[in-house]
Amino acid sequence: MSESGSGGRVGLVQASALYIAAVLGTGILVLPSLAAEKAGPASIVAVVAVLLLSVPLAGTFAALASRFPDSGGVASYVRRALGPTAARMAGYWFFFGVCVGTPVVAILGASYVVSIFGGERWVVVTVAALLLIPPLISNSFGLRVSGVVQLVLTGLLVVIVVLVVILASPAADARNFEPFMPHGWAGVGQAISLFVWAFAGWEAVTHIAAEFRNPRRTIPLATAIAIAVVGLAYLALQVVTVAVIPNSTSAVPLVELVAASSAGPVIVATIAAVVALGVLNAYLGAFAKLGAALGRDGDLPGWLGKGAESGGVPRRALLVVGMLAAGYLTALVLNDLDLTPFILIHTSCMVAVYALGMLAALRLLDRFSAGWWLAVTSTVLVAGLIVLAGANLLVPAVLAAAALIVTFAKRRKRTPWPISAPTSTPLSRSAMGEG
Repeated sequence: MSESGSGGRVGLVQASALYIAAVLGTGILVLPSLAAEKAGPASIVAVVAVLLLSVPLAGTFAALASRFPDSGGVASYVRRALGPTAARMAGYWFFFGVCVGTPVVAILGASYVVSIFGGERWVVVTVAALLLIPPLISNSFGLRVSGVVQLVLTGLLVVIVVLVVILASPAADARNFEPFMPHGWAGVGQAISLFVWAFAGWEAVTHIAAEFRNPRRTIPLATAIAIAVVGLAYLALQVVTVAVIPNSTSAVPLVELVAASSAGPVIVATIAAVVALGVLNAYLGAFAKLGAALGRDGDLPGWLGKGAESGGVPRRALLVVGMLAAGYLTALVLNDLDLTPFILIHTSCMVAVYALGMLAALRLLDRFSAGWWLAVTSTVLVAGLIVLAGANLLVPAVLAAAALIVTFAKRRKRTPWPISAPTSTPLSRSAMGEG
């Protein structure tokens, strides 16, 4: 694991693009409408609240990544602070558990595209499978290519969000902001719980932190830029959603937002495709780097370890990630495309990663430093998320058990079987010249 140094070739602009794509995500496709349904105009308050609450978490991961840039990401921090078994748990949670969300992203993007142009369920699955291919290809060439691709996708995404706001604004009606809090603070609380997941993803980029130039400078600045861009994007979309379609129950609410424009459907389809490709490009690269690091550290087969180093391209791990994504997509199809259990597995594993990551931060960061205080605040917030996760922590528990089994197997392999001492008999004493 490397200490902070000059780092790799990724500069501030590309780093910011990676962070924005990892955090902004597919939530913009559905969350503004869902939050408006739960809290009405007060859903705008929920966006601001979660944006402020996400600052400590983002800041903690930025502090860790800038000081200890390594392809293992959170697992590397946990290894330093809590030992190899806890690190193995964190690695398995992200590599096998958070990865369950990969086909969910693809299906969400595909569903939007197909809903606009029409098609059966098999068309949605086909489009979702096709959406997985470009990110796998771009990441197979390393960050030299995938970073440029990410920059283009993120730029397109920001431009498109601005376009949606501009197109929808003329249809705004000030009367839709009254009453401001129709469902009380309980509704605001529900909207906040929705947006918590919208602002998750800060841990994903930690796996490629070693590729950044001057991580101590680049990572905090990129994090700050991403917080501002993601926050403004969600806030703008929430305001126009409340102003234009406050009572929407559509599965594709962005279509309603731009319905007044003849180019609306094309814009929405483009948004869906760009969002899905951007998120997949960022996360598949992170999964691959982590897989290589787990191979390097002996937590997965050693042949996966190639490409874990800074500047390396983890093609073997990327192949495994592609196979996992295909397997999870198949499971999703067999589950009648019911996204809920897959989302719950994804989010509960992410919360588990956060929990160990915050404990590691408390031990690794200088006590009473700004980063340490951010970690203290984040630990309290993550404790709340664990309570909310509840029974959904079953899958992280199973993966933790797998990590413990690997630890036990490693110890048994290193420890030779005890050899009984020879029984002392007259014959043996004579043979040794002791008679």
